[in-house]
Amino acid sequence: MKLNKWTMIGSAVLLVAGVAPWAVGYLTEQQWLEATEEVNQSQPFVRLETDRYERGVFSAQASGTLALIDPKTGEADQIGFEVAISHGVTGSLLDFSPNGGWQHEGAQWLEDEEPSLTLETRLWGSAVVEFQAPPVSFEQPGRPESVSASGGFARVEVGRMGEQAEVLMVWPELNILGPRADVKLQELHVEQSMSLLSGDVWTGSGTMTLGALVVDSAELPALSVSNVSFETLSEASNGGQTLDSEAVLAVEAVRVNDAEYGPHRVAVSVDHLDVESWNAFSSVMTDMQLMAMDAGADSRSAYQQQMALMQRFNEAVRGLAASGFSVGVRELSLDTPEGEVQGSLDISHPELSEDERANMLMVMQRLVGSVDVSMPLALAEEYPAVRMQLSPLIKQGLLVRDGDELVMKGQMEDLVLDINGVQIPLPPLL
Repeated sequence: MKLNKWTMIGSAVLLVAGVAPWAVGYLTEQQWLEATEEVNQSQPFVRLETDRYERGVFSAQASGTLALIDPKTGEADQIGFEVAISHGVTGSLLDFSPNGGWQHEGAQWLEDEEPSLTLETRLWGSAVVEFQAPPVSFEQPGRPESVSASGGFARVEVGRMGEQAEVLMVWPELNILGPRADVKLQELHVEQSMSLLSGDVWTGSGTMTLGALVVDSAELPALSVSNVSFETLSEASNGGQTLDSEAVLAVEAVRVNDAEYGPHRVAVSVDHLDVESWNAFSSVMTDMQLMAMDAGADSRSAYQQQMALMQRFNEAVRGLAASGFSVGVRELSLDTPEGEVQGSLDISHPELSEDERANMLMVMQRLVGSVDVSMPLALAEEYPAVRMQLSPLIKQGLLVRDGDELVMKGQMEDLVLDINGVQIPLPPLL
């Protein structure tokens, strides 16, 4: 009896080990086809076509084409690829490579190692994409340009059936040498954590840091930027109906020749953005881009589509305004040789009641805002290029002198912008 029990268990294990890869392979093929369709339908700039998919029990082979479409001309650059797929008990491993390999015949930009691009999937809807690049050096005979890079790594981990993602990229060094300038990037690090809220709206946080950016040119002063950071944060509020987002760009120092200036900081935020209206706005903007690329459409049909799109656009903007929002540059601080440039900008619209929404004849009639900017007067006096840009504002009274500074202070209300006492009527949006 004991032998029979273990025999049955062993047979079951063998059956699962034999059948599971086939089932996993079938599911992987369906997931591949669904992902391809979703990529093509979600945006107009990238198209993924599968030319061949041959599935076996423990492995599969596929090939296809990735097309990158120029939104202005509609022209596409195509990249052919091959995929070697292996099936396991709980998932599959897809190994991608370009047609003809990573290095064209006769090219010598790779040494011993080749790049690796893999996709690992699991039955429960998670996936991991990894790209590993060895050191590369690319030069073209007869041309002065060259590109070299240290080994780099990028990883995207997707969970919750595509509704959650973690991104990590590390690239220690990239050098671009050209006839007019040499550019060097050092210590690039990117981390991003995202969760799908609704439609095309994601929440989460992200950080990008760059150790140094160095530009060396015979035509321009030597420039280096050190310790750059870019941080973002998006959070849902009001039970997921609205979104609050902020982004902060900080630079520790900018060095021009032997002079160093810093730190610099810019903070931007959007508060109480209505998620449903923003999704509608994003959708209509995508459809407008698709229509602009469809040059062969019938003129009568195109006109009707334009009218329908404008109606959708109008409704989306009205929804954003009626739900209330606030957007602005909360902090601007730039260190210059002549002193600090400081400023802030805020634009907001109150949330409207149902009766107010029904009687809303103009979009953003109740928009209010403020602007406060100050900069050293010496910037305009010492630098002709800066003076040329600021001169029209000074002549119109939008920038006025206050001691050793030029200042701009303004308020917006009732479709009138008042800057330093100069009133500018704003056109209403119907």
